[in-house]
Amino acid sequence: MGNEKNIRLTSAELSQLWASYQNDTGSICVLKHFLKNVEDADVRPILEHALQLSQTHIQKLTAIFTKENYPLPKGFSEDQDLNVNAPRLFTDNYMLQFMNQMAQISLNAYGVSKSLAVRSDIDQYFGQCLTESNEMDTMVKKVLLQKGLYVRSPYIPYPQKVDLVKKQSFLTGWFGERRPLLSLEMTNLYANFQRNALGVATLIGFSQVANSQKVVQFFIRGKGIASKHNEVFGSILREDDLPVPMTSDTYVTESTVSPFSDRMMMFIITGLIALGIGYYGTSISTSIRRDLTAHYDRLIHEILKYSEDGANILIDNGWMEEPPRASDRDELAKKK
Repeated sequence: MGNEKNIRLTSAELSQLWASYQNDTGSICVLKHFLKNVEDADVRPILEHALQLSQTHIQKLTAIFTKENYPLPKGFSEDQDLNVNAPRLFTDNYMLQFMNQMAQISLNAYGVSKSLAVRSDIDQYFGQCLTESNEMDTMVKKVLLQKGLYVRSPYIPYPQKVDLVKKQSFLTGWFGERRPLLSLEMTNLYANFQRNALGVATLIGFSQVANSQKVVQFFIRGKGIASKHNEVFGSILREDDLPVPMTSDTYVTESTVSPFSDRMMMFIITGLIALGIGYYGTSISTSIRRDLTAHYDRLIHEILKYSEDGANILIDNGWMEEPPRASDRDELAKKK
């Protein structure tokens, strides 16, 4: 790509590097708590490998920011955001399911970051991260399958021939006879259900240990929202006699000692909310039946309000680190 020594980072590259720093510093804290308490010999290597990746990422990201003379983000630290002596909050099964979801999220996130990167060193960095996420995803699936814990999406019959849509009733949902779910509609319902189920467990655990009563109530409210959304997704799947993913009440221990700061737990939950909104948006774009798009539209508005309330808690407590932004030209003009 030629001599790029004097090429500055674009806003797109900065946004992805900044977000990666936040996520990896937070991951280090979470993984160290997991590693201190994990008992399953098959799960430990996954956590150790993930921790090593995050630590290496921070070294590389720090070097990039330093080279650019860009202020190093605050992120999260073991000193301020991790209680190393806290007892186990989540079970080994939860840790494995958590790593499964994180590997999938990383694949999507690094795919976007790679596509936005132009400068060769940034393109190479995110390309390597994408490869690592692919390997992690395979590693976690292998263990889940070996333990019989991998929840597959429903099986459907293979068609005998290719068919074409002939009637507008293919789109209907609220009135008249509804057609069966398409495979992609089914896939999104199933995946959203699984993500919400893990979210419920996370919110239960965090609500048990958070110090701020306002934060506790925020987590309890989120658990109710995610559970309600799964009731909607489950009812749609049952209507077509499709299995609903199993949930587990053995993910969370009875510990009331927080391993993480309230700030970091709020960061995790607000991040998951943002991802949920994105996944629901994708579900709308790939759902043709009108009742499904209406459901997703309603549910998105509900979690958008929840997300805003979470952002207000972060701001009120001075916990929200400002991402890279454009210059405020009006503010600069007033300083003259």
